[in-house]
Amino acid sequence: MFCRLGFAINPPYVVGVAKIFLVDDELTMVQMVAEVLQADGHEVFPFTSVNGVSEALTLHQPDLVITDLYLDRKSAQGLDIVRKARALSPPPAIIMITGFGTVESAVEAMKAGAFDYLEKPFKLEELKLCVQRALTHTEMVAENRQLRKELKKQYRFTQIVGTSPPMLEVFRMVELVADTDATVLILGESGTGKELIARSLHYNSRRAQGPFIPINCSALPENLLESELFGHRKGAFTGAISDKVGLFQEADGGTLFLDEIGTMPAPLQSRLLRVLQEKEVRRVGDNSATLVNVRILSATNENLESLVKNGRFREDLYYRLNVIAIHLPSLKERREDIPLLVAHFLRDKLHARANLPFQVSRRTMETLCAYHWPGNVREFENAIQRATVLAALPLIRTRDLPPAVQASAPRDDGSEEIPEGLLTAGETNRPPPNSAEQSCAITPVDTPMAAGNLKDFIRTQEQKYIEHVLRTLRGDKEETARILEISLATLYRKLSESSE
Repeated sequence: MFCRLGFAINPPYVVGVAKIFLVDDELTMVQMVAEVLQADGHEVFPFTSVNGVSEALTLHQPDLVITDLYLDRKSAQGLDIVRKARALSPPPAIIMITGFGTVESAVEAMKAGAFDYLEKPFKLEELKLCVQRALTHTEMVAENRQLRKELKKQYRFTQIVGTSPPMLEVFRMVELVADTDATVLILGESGTGKELIARSLHYNSRRAQGPFIPINCSALPENLLESELFGHRKGAFTGAISDKVGLFQEADGGTLFLDEIGTMPAPLQSRLLRVLQEKEVRRVGDNSATLVNVRILSATNENLESLVKNGRFREDLYYRLNVIAIHLPSLKERREDIPLLVAHFLRDKLHARANLPFQVSRRTMETLCAYHWPGNVREFENAIQRATVLAALPLIRTRDLPPAVQASAPRDDGSEEIPEGLLTAGETNRPPPNSAEQSCAITPVDTPMAAGNLKDFIRTQEQKYIEHVLRTLRGDKEETARILEISLATLYRKLSESSE
């Protein structure tokens, strides 16, 4: 094992070029190590004292800092460098080296934030492997940070598509309760996106760094569901060959999402009620309880009030879960969102053979708007995915839709080959043929003729489209700039020009 506090490395990691700070009061050692690291392609900043290190850390933002613990043979100035380096965002990895190696100094260095510890005299190969391992760790941390950022972005409110009045009410409720610990009951038909709302509540809350644990209460029999939720001790029942931590404990510090809560057996309802009241769980076969800090979100497509009246669901548990209720509308209750959903599910998809973005014929859009969608958004997404696979052209036509959806198609009036073009939602409603009460906004963006020169006309239409996209994304400027394929600075400039 090469690094004193590290792990054996076999084979060595492969890392890219890095920016490395090297701090040691021995000039010969600094020159030797710098040459070795530069030979590996790294950019090295050598220092023989603490002078100028603090300013250089802020200015150059290194990927790795290698520093001696005792720079003047008396005080542990290297620990000050560690603390200053760890205060950077993002912080670099740190390797501490010293000729006075003791367990105490190693522990102190690691507590201060050092990644690894190496004692003089060391072999250059030892140092190189420690550097590789430290840089690999830095890359993994950066990747994890980016994945968390992308995950949070995926479940931002702007990723929930819809501008219809029922969906605007959902957004309002989610924004109000997301960053609280309130227990939320999400109601809606199957396929309306209840888990998506639950994840949005979690990833837009103060618990976003904690775990999000979902479980479908209807997917397991009672005894297995109890073990999954509460855990068990070894020997508690036949087959319990080892201790098991339950999902309540796994979700500690985060959120537990109980889907299909209406199917939970009565005995487990009593145990869940106790968790909500006492904030503690007791594993099956255990004599002691464990405190947990968990936010409970639940969802159902059943009428819990009816279940309470029929004695199938505890009334006291119902009121504990129903602190805040969010009702998700069915797709047939928000048909004006269908064009937006089409654009959302077709985003970034290209035709396999033509390598062109998909368009939707006018007749296809009217068919999508006329169908009643019993499976809601889940069925809708599957239908669009099927159409992109079967479409012979980059234009999705009615015949590419599932047979059940095709049955709702209006009479063929020649619009099958006409692309719908640029779509807007929530501004103009036009009912599909033969359906007076069903409306779906599928009109192209309004481009009225106006007096004036061509330059002014184009600028006006550009401003209107930017405002339309920004309004559709509920003011999210970063997402608007991405959709428009312009920089954020350009977007701000164009917005300021439109307000003049």
